[in-house]
Amino acid sequence: MSESYDAVVVGSGPNGLAAAVTLARAGLSVAVYERAETFGGAASTAELTLPGFRHDVGSAVHPLALESWFFREFGLERRVPLIVPEVSYAHPLDGGRAGLAYRDLARAAEGLGVDGPAYERLMRPLVEHLRGVADFTGNALLRIPGDPLAAVFFGLRALEQGGPWWNARFRDDVVPSMITGVSAHTILHQPSLAAGGAGLVLATYGHGRGWPIPVGGSQSIADAMIADIRAHGGMLHAGVEVTSLDELPPSRAVLLDTTPRALVKMAGERMPELYRRQLERFRYGGGVAKVDFALSDPVPWAQPDVARAGTIHIGGTRAEIAAAENAVARGDLPDAPYVLAAQPTLFDPTRAPEGKHVLWAYTHVPSGSPADRQEAVVRQIERFAPGFRDTVLACSSRTATDIQAWNPNFPGGDISAGAPNLTQLLGRPIYSPDPWRTPMKGVYLCSSSTSPGPGVHGLAGWHAALSALRHEFGTRLRPDLAPRDDQLHAATSSAS
Repeated sequence: MSESYDAVVVGSGPNGLAAAVTLARAGLSVAVYERAETFGGAASTAELTLPGFRHDVGSAVHPLALESWFFREFGLERRVPLIVPEVSYAHPLDGGRAGLAYRDLARAAEGLGVDGPAYERLMRPLVEHLRGVADFTGNALLRIPGDPLAAVFFGLRALEQGGPWWNARFRDDVVPSMITGVSAHTILHQPSLAAGGAGLVLATYGHGRGWPIPVGGSQSIADAMIADIRAHGGMLHAGVEVTSLDELPPSRAVLLDTTPRALVKMAGERMPELYRRQLERFRYGGGVAKVDFALSDPVPWAQPDVARAGTIHIGGTRAEIAAAENAVARGDLPDAPYVLAAQPTLFDPTRAPEGKHVLWAYTHVPSGSPADRQEAVVRQIERFAPGFRDTVLACSSRTATDIQAWNPNFPGGDISAGAPNLTQLLGRPIYSPDPWRTPMKGVYLCSSSTSPGPGVHGLAGWHAALSALRHEFGTRLRPDLAPRDDQLHAATSSAS
């Protein structure tokens, strides 16, 4: 590589692209190098089953997108058509029952029976301090929160839903099941403080702004960032695997959208021994096995209102989900697993041929598991949607080892790029108010392995880029990321 740049980014996942956007907008010459033949990482979309059926390869629904500080400044809602379902997520239960998380918290509470008022009391302070919760959890957690009251409300509720007393305020099983269903996104032991806190954050977004679905698939989000990078002079190179920092062209800053494990290998002898030992203590979590379905008809949920939700949490009661998740934590494969599903074509018909549908689903497995979980996933969906098997036209099933082969940032199938337990949320990947900056001159880590952790929010890349601008280029000014008129989408964000 004979060229030289002000900054080089390795990896084109949402965080790598966010870093490149920020640096290019600061007027720097930027190059992005991507191992795969296409850009986007976890925010990519492809035909995985049959022609014309477009499936999100990684993330499908984006709870963090509307309140991410980076995406707010980037103007994501003005660049990409986003559909925000009226029901953020649903939780089917046996007997044709279901909990529905309407965006309107009061309406959600009205439909939750005896525990509706208790649920509203739990969530109302967080929803009313949505921006404070978003900013507190979207920054390095060692920093002083901008809204201390939001931090207090959040901390007390996380303690409640992350401990053995998590059922204390409830009398029925619907609301506890809903909370555990959203908390189980973390692939952590249930109950635990980190899982309970993460579930409350996601639920707060669900009632505050909703969980948006990008028209055309998650690739639309990546494509908007790619277009902005190119519009500001950035270069993107696909199909280039970087195995050593020495392979990169000369630059003043290098930002790596990789795991700490990969950084250790790429840095070699250049890395100080103390920092190496710190990174080698970073731990990775459980994996996922993913199944994508091409369907002839919508999923025939026993409770028809479940079709109003973009995301479905499948697994039964709080106790059943906890048992399944804790089995995974022990290294076992549960017979009745927790399944996270998304049904985007109910809201975005562009993803499949007319009248047909796609269903996105994954379940949790021990790290590195080679188990194909297609049948287990189908069986759980069929439990709450009798006749589902008859709608399936084709499937694409990937194991945790397949996930890692597709994206090395997910070691063992860990889509969080590092266990999001409490220790590793406070220090991700190390304890520091600037965890993105490494002790190597000009080298920064900007992946989901850094604060604030997993999700399609671009915040790790944005924070790392701002740190690089301060330390390598001597500016504390945040570049303007707002879109130009020609980058705005024709459709407006809408509710369905």
